[in-house]
Amino acid sequence: MLVSARSFAEYRAMFALSDDDLSLRVLDCPGGAASFVALAGARGTDAVAVDSQYGQGRDRLGELVLREIEHKHAELAANASSFVWTWFGDVERYTRLRASAARTFAADLAARPDRYVAGSLPGLPFADRSFDLVLSSHLLFSYGAQLDESFHLAALLDLARVARHQVRLFPVLLHTSDQRYGALDRLREKLAGHGIPTRLQQVDYEFQPGGNETLVLDCGAYRPPPRPDPAARPVAATTDPVRWRHLEGTRPPG
Repeated sequence: MLVSARSFAEYRAMFALSDDDLSLRVLDCPGGAASFVALAGARGTDAVAVDSQYGQGRDRLGELVLREIEHKHAELAANASSFVWTWFGDVERYTRLRASAARTFAADLAARPDRYVAGSLPGLPFADRSFDLVLSSHLLFSYGAQLDESFHLAALLDLARVARHQVRLFPVLLHTSDQRYGALDRLREKLAGHGIPTRLQQVDYEFQPGGNETLVLDCGAYRPPPRPDPAARPVAATTDPVRWRHLEGTRPPG
């Protein structure tokens, strides 16, 4: 898994967020090093991020992400034709936006640590229906080759459990192939069986070719079953280590 620093503007575009959406209580899961919570909070949004990386060592997260962004710049420049640059413009602007988001995240993490909660799917550390709107980017579907279908279903139901109104997920493509996640339709059918209708919404954001759709779960009528004992919950994605590509072949700093 990779930790990214997406900007508030990217979130607005990826999830088609309106001003009304930003008046709600919002969860970002997984938050990574995005600046969404910081800048949404600055405008008065009650926003919280959750991520497995917000546990021990989280004070170094912004620094590590900045190094990762610098490392990725050359790779993007060499493979620019593989991406859609309508939203970013070019590789230089992409790198500037991501670096700025990482710095904003790190500053807000230090100033408002309670807004960044350690936790992971499935088994988020929040009560049922704690948030009006839940946003989830670049984990489910993106890592469909690493996380199996049963994990996806458990994770989607956990996101729906903590949402009063909606869950929005972006993108619905595998990050390795630009192909739609193969079990998407089957998962949507299973969610419908749980009383959670879904729909695909086209958005004004595309970086992966074809990656301009958000999956929307309408959770207003969903009533989750009683939660199992915490000790019996499924093992979450924390078993998959974060891959810092800029540290590959080097000794991690102490």
